[in-house]
Amino acid sequence: MKKEILERYEHTDIGEIIIDISTKKVEDLYSNFDKKSHFLKKDLNQDLVEYIIDSANEIEQENFIIRFNFETEVDNEATASVVNSVNRFFTYLQEHEHRKMKDMLKKSISLFIVGVVIAGISAFMSQSILMEKSILFAVIAEGLTVAAWVSLWESLATFLIRWMPYKKKILLYERIANAKIVFSINIK
Repeated sequence: MKKEILERYEHTDIGEIIIDISTKKVEDLYSNFDKKSHFLKKDLNQDLVEYIIDSANEIEQENFIIRFNFETEVDNEATASVVNSVNRFFTYLQEHEHRKMKDMLKKSISLFIVGVVIAGISAFMSQSILMEKSILFAVIAEGLTVAAWVSLWESLATFLIRWMPYKKKILLYERIANAKIVFSINIK
């Protein structure tokens, strides 16, 4: 299956996969809501971003370049702006995923601490003399034990399982941000 996917793409002479993007002019690569902003402050068009991400995901770990094909002449300043914009935008996405991963890890640590504290309280209550004399006290101690296990389980599940998608996105955005970008003019 992977071979069929890779055959859909053009390749450079040295075997790099080419992610092709064709448009009339440089302005088409940017979002419309901030038309008056300088290129360095504009966001890339969301369809373009999704296309690049989907393509880079599809080719997995293969080496790739991004080739922009324009129908009008483009000066060196505009091409430098495009390279800078792609790099900055995907570096921003990478940093955003880092922040989300840190928040997730903080949540995991918080849940772990809460679980340990509740487990300690539950163990203390279970050893108490009141436990033998009061059913309500015993029920509360058992409820705290369940709450501790739930908190600890959620903490470990978050830490062991949920960090992987963040790490995968971070690596993908880093690959895109550092990708070689080339330009081609196809004047009709």
